[in-house]
Amino acid sequence: MEDALRRELGTALLRPTGHTGGGCISQGQSYDTDRGRVFVKSNPQAEARRMFEGEMASLEALLKTQAIKVPKPIKVIDLPGGSTAFVMEHLEMRGLNRHSALLGTQLADLHLHNRQLAEKLKKEESTVGKGQGQTEVQFVDQFGFHTITCCGYLPQVNDWQSDWVTFFAKQRIQPQMDMIEKSSGDREARELWAQLQLKIPSLFCDIEIVPALLHGDLWGGNVAEDDSGPIIFDPASFYGHSEYELAIAGMFGGFSSSFYSAYHSKIPKAAGFEKRLKLYQLFHYMNHWNHFGSGYRGSSLNIMRNLVK
Repeated sequence: MEDALRRELGTALLRPTGHTGGGCISQGQSYDTDRGRVFVKSNPQAEARRMFEGEMASLEALLKTQAIKVPKPIKVIDLPGGSTAFVMEHLEMRGLNRHSALLGTQLADLHLHNRQLAEKLKKEESTVGKGQGQTEVQFVDQFGFHTITCCGYLPQVNDWQSDWVTFFAKQRIQPQMDMIEKSSGDREARELWAQLQLKIPSLFCDIEIVPALLHGDLWGGNVAEDDSGPIIFDPASFYGHSEYELAIAGMFGGFSSSFYSAYHSKIPKAAGFEKRLKLYQLFHYMNHWNHFGSGYRGSSLNIMRNLVK
């Protein structure tokens, strides 16, 4: 592995720093190189390259907005023996604490970034001699992403759609449902989903949704801070409804009330927010069911039962 890293990174120096990390999916290790310190995630699974390429594309998109700090992605590398590595900038991170409110503010800035590009374009169109192409990041008017991203190790269907409700039902919940069907043929889940599909449009009456670039998997384990402010990492990005981001944030703790107040002072809750939050949590409970087994079945079915009432 180290020879392959040296060659691909064009570095003579490659010294482990003793910083290691890892979640339930990949292992991580930091190295000093000729051009500074890097963090390397590696994974032996066949689908690792797709997963890391999605993460790299997500980090690149988040970086371009300049709204919130993320590790700079460097390269995805095939390793001998079929493993894959993802090299990124090493950041000295500690648990989120002092910068909780700033994370709320910066996350709202990230979610408003695409909407502000649209407003800027409108202004430029009404100014003679200025047209599209003035800004490096282009306005995105649909929901989806230019490549597959993975939430955990399962791929997300990011095909572009002009309608958010269609995108969420067909490309977020339906693929999870198909996997559950395949592994356990759960009849109750299937029947509840058939009812819920008819109900979903009514949860979106009178709200305008402008596609927002999302981190996509923002739970407490994917946020940190350094002296300069908050850091987010391990993204599964796509353009979606900003409220979707807050679903997993509320499921496993890790975010203080100062985070939420700062966020909602920039993006106030729209009518029906709580019910839509439950709908978005359904995706994450089903995704956990498909990753970790039927311990998450009860939570998934409960949400569907409550939403179809």
